[in-house]
Amino acid sequence: MMPPPRSVRFALAPLALTSICLATPARAQQPARSDSAVADSAQRLETIEVTVTRTTEPLTRVPAAVSVLDTAEIRRAQPTLGLDEALNDLPGVFVANRYNFSLDQRVSIRGFGSRANFGTRGLKVLLDGVPQTLPDGQSQLTNVEFGNIGRIEVLRGSASSLYGNASGGVISLQTEAAGPGPFAQYARVEGGSFGLFKWQTRTQGRLGTASGSLSLSRTLWDGFRTQSAADLRLLNAAIDYAISGTDLLTFRFAAADNPKSQNPGALTPAEYAANPDSASASNIRRGADKDVTQQQLALGWKRVDYHGNEYAVTAYGFLRDLTNPLATPAPQGPGATIGIAQVIDRAVGGARATVTRHVGTGRLAPRLTAGVDYQYLRDDRTTFRTDAGALTDSVYVDQRETVSEVGPFVQANWNFVPAVLATLGARYDRTAFGVTDHHLTDGVDNSGSRTMDSWSGNAGVSYLVNDAFIPYVNVASSFETPTTTELGNRPDGSGGFDADLGPQRAWTYEVGARGRIGNRVEYTAAGFLGRVSDAIVQFTEIGGRAFFRNAGKTHNDGIELGVSVRPIDPLRFFGSYTWGHYVFADYKVESGTTVDTLDGNRLPGVPEHFARIGMRADIGRGLAVDVDHTLSSSLFADDDNTVLIDGWGAGVTNVRVSWRGELSRALVAPFIGVNNLFDKRYIGSVTINGFDRLANAPRVIEPAPGINVYVGGEVGFRVAP
Repeated sequence: MMPPPRSVRFALAPLALTSICLATPARAQQPARSDSAVADSAQRLETIEVTVTRTTEPLTRVPAAVSVLDTAEIRRAQPTLGLDEALNDLPGVFVANRYNFSLDQRVSIRGFGSRANFGTRGLKVLLDGVPQTLPDGQSQLTNVEFGNIGRIEVLRGSASSLYGNASGGVISLQTEAAGPGPFAQYARVEGGSFGLFKWQTRTQGRLGTASGSLSLSRTLWDGFRTQSAADLRLLNAAIDYAISGTDLLTFRFAAADNPKSQNPGALTPAEYAANPDSASASNIRRGADKDVTQQQLALGWKRVDYHGNEYAVTAYGFLRDLTNPLATPAPQGPGATIGIAQVIDRAVGGARATVTRHVGTGRLAPRLTAGVDYQYLRDDRTTFRTDAGALTDSVYVDQRETVSEVGPFVQANWNFVPAVLATLGARYDRTAFGVTDHHLTDGVDNSGSRTMDSWSGNAGVSYLVNDAFIPYVNVASSFETPTTTELGNRPDGSGGFDADLGPQRAWTYEVGARGRIGNRVEYTAAGFLGRVSDAIVQFTEIGGRAFFRNAGKTHNDGIELGVSVRPIDPLRFFGSYTWGHYVFADYKVESGTTVDTLDGNRLPGVPEHFARIGMRADIGRGLAVDVDHTLSSSLFADDDNTVLIDGWGAGVTNVRVSWRGELSRALVAPFIGVNNLFDKRYIGSVTINGFDRLANAPRVIEPAPGINVYVGGEVGFRVAP
């Protein structure tokens, strides 16, 4: 059965979405302030609070590696196209930019997420508190307009006891709240190299106790490689309504329409050496592309009473229609233009309820948070035969996949003495997978079900010695199931789920410290040991389709360092460095009577050393200069560690210059940016374990562009409060 026309799918989506949604999250960026007791010296530092730990805590006191980025760090003069622009500032985080909107960027935190062939794996992603991660652990950034993001919180390390499946780390994206005035209107336009053109409008307003915002944007890009054009359209709406001094209702709606996201594929070393802006011939001939529409609705209620107790109910849902022609050859009837396409009709619903209460009275009373998360996913997945990217009537797979996840949890925070904060938490997750095979003409019924469950926990302590030295220790576990795509990608092309692919589990042990020396220097440092069992690894890739299995064990160990120095108030220098020793500790690959022992090999896709240094200068009169310089060591593209990808040498430099001022009561903010200032030739990402059998060569290289320039500006008008 062929999918319905695109216009019909988009028209019916809002009606269907409303029927599966009930309610949404309260604003994560507007939490109640904790009244836990702390030493007087700490009060001067408690200007930043975080909620990514599912309780409101001062950043300085959290016994875990948590970082916060503000609006200027995220958006100032940036092209606002991807997470790498901001997250690579943080130690422990590596964002590999594929420059391929069909696959998204590969985000890894301490090695978790490094196996992702597309989308994001191993991490929990939130947008205004609404999960962008599905119950099977797959995350998508389709709803995210980076030009709206005003704050990012990142929790590094195992966090399944807080968020459940696929939580090797947490990325919480929060949209910019409406300003204090009754009305504001902004418009932003930019254009640049490789056919880049992006426009965005943002409307904000307040009326009584209600505030809201509306954003519309479109991004067009020809791409610096053949077969890499993209057309991305986004709408984001938000309303907050304060019923009283204690109750807040929220509404969030996002709609994405991306009719084109071409996939150029990876290159072999010979192709890269000859022409780095080329595309894989099979991707061109088979029309590798992605056409997706998605809508998400979220409603919610939150109460913070006068004793600081908090109650919240969240519910959300989204619909997604995907048509994804691949470069993968068809199982039967091979030909230069004959391939396959995945067509998915997806519906997701979820809900969360939490209660945070002070147990006892007084400033030292512990706080207890308890709640439950629930998600349900339904995918109608069909695999069609294609000719030059066009769907035919031939069907290889036609099945309905369902995933449900339920996760009750409890978290306790206690300042049992003013200088010490202790946390303890536990969670139980049960994830049930089901598949119903509708393609029975092949004589095989691949229907079935699988259930995976696990307990997760965390414990940590931070100790306020003084402002300059706040050490902490923690231990936490994570639980990660395979995604439905990983379970369903079977090398023989048949339907159903892979019965041999199971979940992976991990424990992370961490010791760290943070502090502020005077008013000029801030630092953070952490050392961690990660122990992963039954690690899910990508063992091969064919024409853009990846296949997975469980390795024995991996060790994800490393050191993270971050520093910020302000020699004078308008000038800030910063640096971050990560040493990641991510290796297979027990991995045997059997092929007939041959057994390859890969113990000690490095995990592919992530470098051992990664660093970024930079400068943020507010020169005066609204003029600002931002400089980033990023360095990466070499990395391997395969489990066997035979395909070594060179590092970035002296590094890659980006420079941005912007001005912000008011002319006749209007905000004016022009900017210009130059990426890869010195035209460095380097590889931005790799396709793990890719191989071209016809060329008898690894097909793993995803190049980065040479020097590229963009120019733009923002204008706005605000009515004073």
